[in-house]
Amino acid sequence: MIKIGVVDTTFARVDMARYAIEVIKEHMPNAVILRYTVPGIKDIPVAARNLIIEEGCSGVITLGWVGAKTVDKYSYLAMSIGLIMLQITTGKHIIDVTVHEDEADDPKKLVEIAIDRARKHALNLVNILKYGREALTRYAGKGLRQGVPSPGPIIP
Repeated sequence: MIKIGVVDTTFARVDMARYAIEVIKEHMPNAVILRYTVPGIKDIPVAARNLIIEEGCSGVITLGWVGAKTVDKYSYLAMSIGLIMLQITTGKHIIDVTVHEDEADDPKKLVEIAIDRARKHALNLVNILKYGREALTRYAGKGLRQGVPSPGPIIP
């Protein structure tokens, strides 16, 4: 039985976990999904740690929202470093899905970015957990993006 952790925040303005969970259930119907909601992005690393170490999750997807102010960017940087260190120490994949408030001026566009990014990264995690280290190799160098249009490869 595979366990997958989903960490999200109350600070986010879109329930991105909902969309990530839909994708995971669709592609791994027998997986146990453990959701852990925290207040903000600086709380994400400990939640991911607990899901991996205490709950035995094989991988985690984190879904955070970053405000437009400089202090928000620093909080994101701190969180990101924490997640990277956690991946190194546990040997488990943690897919960081983050929407930055200043990516778009239109709230509808932010919703589109959040949903698309959550879905595509959930599928990335599913593929890695199901098929291993070469699961995404066929997409290497394709210029793929999540949440925004993909620019494509420079060399086809």
